[in-house]
Amino acid sequence: MKDAFVPLTRRAVFRALGVAAAAVAGVLFADHHAFAQARTKMVIGTSADLVAFNPLVGNSRTDTWVTQLMYPRLMQITLEGRKEPQLATKWGYDSGGTTARMTIRDDFRWSDGRPLTAEDVAFTVNAIAKEKIGVVAGLIPAFVSAKAVSATDVEFTLSRPDGTFLTNIGFWMPIVPAHVFSKADSVKTFANDKDWVSAGPYKIARVDKGQRIVMERVEPYPFAPGGKPTLEQVEFRVFPDVNAQVLALRAGEIDVIANTIPPALARTLETDRQIKLQKVPSLGWAHLQYNASRKPYDQPAVRQALAHAINYEAIRRVVLQGQARSTGSSVLTPALPFWQDPSLKEYAYDPKKARALLEAAGFKDDNKDNLYDGLSPTMIYDQADPYMANAAQLVRDMSREAGIDIKLSGLERNTYLAKTRERDFDIYAGSWSVMEDPPAYLGLAFRTGAFINYGQVSDPKLDSLIEQAQKALSPDEAKPAVQEAARLIHREMYDNVLYVQDFFIAYNGARWTGFVPQPSDLLSIVNPNSLASVRALN
Repeated sequence: MKDAFVPLTRRAVFRALGVAAAAVAGVLFADHHAFAQARTKMVIGTSADLVAFNPLVGNSRTDTWVTQLMYPRLMQITLEGRKEPQLATKWGYDSGGTTARMTIRDDFRWSDGRPLTAEDVAFTVNAIAKEKIGVVAGLIPAFVSAKAVSATDVEFTLSRPDGTFLTNIGFWMPIVPAHVFSKADSVKTFANDKDWVSAGPYKIARVDKGQRIVMERVEPYPFAPGGKPTLEQVEFRVFPDVNAQVLALRAGEIDVIANTIPPALARTLETDRQIKLQKVPSLGWAHLQYNASRKPYDQPAVRQALAHAINYEAIRRVVLQGQARSTGSSVLTPALPFWQDPSLKEYAYDPKKARALLEAAGFKDDNKDNLYDGLSPTMIYDQADPYMANAAQLVRDMSREAGIDIKLSGLERNTYLAKTRERDFDIYAGSWSVMEDPPAYLGLAFRTGAFINYGQVSDPKLDSLIEQAQKALSPDEAKPAVQEAARLIHREMYDNVLYVQDFFIAYNGARWTGFVPQPSDLLSIVNPNSLASVRALN
C-alpha cells in the first residue's frame, strides 16, 4: 500500500513552520537561560574542607579563601607588594609614634543592614589583643587599646613607637561585626557557624561538610562594578587532591582551582586551549634554618659551610622545574622590590670552600668515608610537602661532597610542626607562606626569643637593627635598618633561603575573564575584589 499524500494549504504550511520555529526558539531560549544562569555561578575547587568559620582563628587555606569574602580587611596588597587602601582610606602616626589613627570608608554595610563603622574595627583589635587571638596578636606587641572617635575614625594607643602596627592590622586583620561577635562569651572560641553576617561580596548560604560551601551575593559591595558583585553564587567544592581538581576543570565541572598547580601538572595544562594559568608571586620563601643554640651550628663558619654545600640552581631546576627564583640568599625577596638589596648574592655552590671552612673550625676528615667526624646533622621536613621532600634529598646528596653527612627525617605534618615549635632539630627545612612586611617579619623570625624564631637566633646587633626598623614610622625611614639587618642575616647565615616560588592558578579561560590577581596563594585570584568583578565570556 502506498503512503497517502495529503496536499497542504499555504496557511497550513505557515502554521506548521510557526510551530516548529516556536519549538526551536523555546529550546534556544532554554539553553541560553541555562547558559546565563551557569555564568552567574562560579565553582572553585579546593583540596581541604572549611575548618573554622571564625575568621580570627581560621588557619587553613580554605578557611581564608571563604572568610575573606565575608570579612573585609583594612588594606590590600598589590602584585609589587605595596599596601593600598581597602576598607581604610588613610592612616598615620602622631609625631611621637605612640598614637596611631585610621579613617575608614562610610559606604560598607553588613548584610543584616547595619553599617560597618569604626566601632567594629576597635572591637576587633581590642578582642584580639585581650584574648591573644591568632597571628595578629603576635604582630602587635606595642598595642595598648583602640577606640572609635567617630563613625569612621579609630584611634590606637601604643606603648612605644611601632611603624609596623598599622600595616600589620591593615593587611592581616579581618574586621568582624561587633554587634554579632560581642554576644559571645569569648571571641576566640565563638564558632560563628550559623546566621552569618557579611560585609564582603558574598555570604555563606549553605555548607555540606566535606563536599561544598555555597556563598550568595551580597549587595552593595563598594568594590564591585556598580556596587553589585558579578556572580550570584560562589561555590567551593572539596576534592581529595589537586589531580582530581584538574580532571574536574578539564571536564567543565569547576571553573577555578584555588590550590596552586605543581610544576609538572602546570606543564600539561599549558597545552589545553580551554585552560589558562595565572602566575602570582609568592610572599614567602623556602629555606633551611640551622639551630644556632646547638653545637656546632652555633658557629657562623659551620652554617656558612652548610650553605656553600648546596647547588641552589639545581634545586630550582629539578624540584621546581623553573617555577622559582633566587633571592640572593636574602630574606628580602624579589616579590618586595622596594625592600630588596641587589648587593646580596646567593651563596655559591663550592664544596671545597665548605671543607676549608669546616677544617678552619676544627673538624677532621679521617679519610675513611670522606666525611667529617662529629658533623652529622638531622634535618626535619614535612614528608607531605612534595617540594621540600625532593629538595631535602638533593641537599643531603650535595652536602656529602662537602664532607657533611645529613640525616633526613621526614615527619607527619603535626609531628613536624611540634618539633619546629619546640626547636627540636639540627636543621629545619620548610617555608614561610606570607612574609610581606620586612620590619614586622624580621622581628617575628629573628629577634631574640621571638614567636617564630625557630633557629633560636640571638644577636644583639640584629635585635638593635630590628628595633630601629620597627620604630621607624615610614617605609623610607625603615629601609636602611631593614637592609642592614638582611645583610647581617646573610653574612651570619641565620637563614638559608633556597628560593621564592612563582605560583600558578588554573581557571577556565574560555568561560571567564576579569580576575584581579594579588600575590601569595592565599589571595591569588580568589580574593574579594577579583571574585566581585570577574566576568563571563559570551
